[in-house]
Amino acid sequence: MRVGAGPSVAVATMGCKVNTFESALIEEKLADNGFRRAVDPSAAEVRIINTCTVTLEADRQARQQVRRIIRDNPDAWVVVTGCYAQTDPEACAAIPGVDLVVGNARKLEIPALLAPMMARALPPVMVDDVDADVGLPDQLVSGFEGRTRAFVQVQQGCDRGCTFCIIHTARGPNRSFDRDMIRRQVERLVLNGYREVVLCGVDIGSYGEDRGEREGLEDLLQHLLAIPLPFRLRLSSIDPAHVSDRLVALMAGNPDRVCPHLHLSMQSGNTLILKRMRRRATREILFDRVGALRAALPSAVLSADVMVGFPTENDAHFRESLDAVESLDIAFPHVFSYSKRPGTPAARIPSQVPPAEKKARAVAMRAAGERVRDRVGAALVGRHLPVLVERQGASEGDGLSGRADNYFTCQLPATATSDDWQEIEITGFRHGVLVARGAA
Repeated sequence: MRVGAGPSVAVATMGCKVNTFESALIEEKLADNGFRRAVDPSAAEVRIINTCTVTLEADRQARQQVRRIIRDNPDAWVVVTGCYAQTDPEACAAIPGVDLVVGNARKLEIPALLAPMMARALPPVMVDDVDADVGLPDQLVSGFEGRTRAFVQVQQGCDRGCTFCIIHTARGPNRSFDRDMIRRQVERLVLNGYREVVLCGVDIGSYGEDRGEREGLEDLLQHLLAIPLPFRLRLSSIDPAHVSDRLVALMAGNPDRVCPHLHLSMQSGNTLILKRMRRRATREILFDRVGALRAALPSAVLSADVMVGFPTENDAHFRESLDAVESLDIAFPHVFSYSKRPGTPAARIPSQVPPAEKKARAVAMRAAGERVRDRVGAALVGRHLPVLVERQGASEGDGLSGRADNYFTCQLPATATSDDWQEIEITGFRHGVLVARGAA
């Protein structure tokens, strides 16, 4: 966000990479409307909170964050937007100190809404239905404050309607961004110095389906790989059913341009539970697609979303999920317990798993992930890996940390200074982190 001369503003972002991208868009538009970035967020004249609602815990954290911001900056104008604002605007508006609640359909209009809000000329809640007619962004992002990696949203919404999920309600149906616009966005970010671009969306494997394209994501990836600039692409969360043979071939055939890492929207390793979740993949599809990836790209590292405690999940079902994490070498499982959401089909299933059992399964699943991470990480010692320097260590002399192309964090020596990709010799592995030669 460029420095303006108008009121100061600070944007707080919660949740996914899509929110991060949209917050960056809002900041660009704020600058265009004369606002300036607050050096100290607690002293900003306007606070904007872009919320998440993926679980009930995310809702609770959103309310907590809004209250904390109001407590720290009681004189600021406060705007709440994002997925929680979309799904429960009344709860957001009921928090004392909130001036405006804006839904996802109008969140990119916030910069233009601030002046009438400050003139008390707007209703306190502006939340419309998110449907296929809601427009997509028409503005490019210049960069992301404080980040080395850039995010590019390629599609919006989801047509799936999983039984546990409310995001399709918060985001609306699948809508794909224009391929040439995405290319221009990537080119701008790379020319502005970013060396890694993460393609993100609510359901990126569905890219192009709204336009009748059978391999929309693969065509997009091919289109972006033709950009003659120095950068790497990384895919964000993808359904295992969308890991096509062509996608695998593009990853394996472009090892210097596509990061050997996938984050799978796995959720469960048991076919019956996956069907009750209304997921695309079965256990057999999951193993088949990961097997195809491993055969073509043995160095690939996997992360995954893993839910425990879905209604009717018993010990045998859970053990199949546990087995999937260990058998498929999922080094970074993002484990979360099923959260009963009012209005979703899964909330009406009578066989809800007791909270204590969900907690125990989550602990066991995280422990399995740590075992896999330790095994996969230890096998990387002695290899040379491309690493993107990301940030300075906590104390002077700590050096830098970076992100390897396979997603592992890497501790770098204090002498490392580049913010570009570097070939790094890995000499150790401690506490889940790769250690480069010369690092303390």
